[in-house]
Amino acid sequence: MSFPRPEPTRPQPPQRIRKRTRVRRGLPVSEEVSAGGVCVRIDEGIAYVAVIARRNRSGSIEWCLPKGHIEAGETAIAAAEREVAEEAGVTGRAIRHLCSIDYWFSSPRTRIHKTVHHYLLEYLHGEVTAELDPDHEAEDAAWIPLKEARHILAYPNERRVIETALSLLYPEVP
Repeated sequence: MSFPRPEPTRPQPPQRIRKRTRVRRGLPVSEEVSAGGVCVRIDEGIAYVAVIARRNRSGSIEWCLPKGHIEAGETAIAAAEREVAEEAGVTGRAIRHLCSIDYWFSSPRTRIHKTVHHYLLEYLHGEVTAELDPDHEAEDAAWIPLKEARHILAYPNERRVIETALSLLYPEVP
């Protein structure tokens, strides 16, 4: 089974990769842009997504989609494919932009506004593993059924990304 092919042109998110800093409410604000992917493998008619486990700031394990910063000179699509390969150990090919999400978080000295561009990736090859993660942020990686991912992922924004992927891969029949 293969993915339905999207329209000939894929929407491209902005290619902003530089970090801008501005001061707001006493703390400097930093802008960050990342990309990630919903890498899907079809096995016996069931769609599986590659997910990773990381420790949050309180030390608890949380499951999330692989994602990371866009490097200088890199497109968002290339970053999404690279991050999936590094963090989840599998190679995928981006077939369409799913959505972009943004959120705020804080470090002790900075407020960070982060935008993450998510892509639907078709699994090509590789074994799911966190062993290849150069930053050692991912502690585990696994294939989970795509339809179950919305119940396992830690963040509501990522659960909405999964809902978008599900709506594309399993459109309702009229």
